[in-house]
Amino acid sequence: MGAARDALARFWLQAVRTARLIIGVPDYDTYVAHMRLNHPERPVMSYPEFFDERMRARYRGGGGRCC
Repeated sequence: MGAARDALARFWLQAVRTARLIIGVPDYDTYVAHMRLNHPERPVMSYPEFFDERMRARYRGGGGRCC
């Protein structure tokens, strides 16, 4: 029973991550892991800082979009 529960939990976490990517919500945990692995000398942004930066990056640029 424990193995099935663990598999279901892993599936659920992956489904949540996928849904967030589809709707454009950035994945903070992936960012933190990347920063710690690849840029240990740089500070890691807090979640509010990270979210704000990702939204600015997503919506900056010129002009509107039709869809």
